[in-house]
Amino acid sequence: MWLLRLLAAILVIAVGAGLLLYAFTGRREYLAFSGRLFRYGIVFALLVFALMFVERLAVIPV
Repeated sequence: MWLLRLLAAILVIAVGAGLLLYAFTGRREYLAFSGRLFRYGIVFALLVFALMFVERLAVIPV
């Protein structure tokens, strides 16, 4: 779980840096980069949450 938190923090820093670079330079590549990172981060988070949900449902009775 600590790895997911670390990846989330790195993602937030990278998206913020891209937005900040866009604000200073006005180059659309930085905005597109931040958008792609944000989109992939949301998809990854949804996949992780779906796997956690399925894990809770698939409790094998002993």
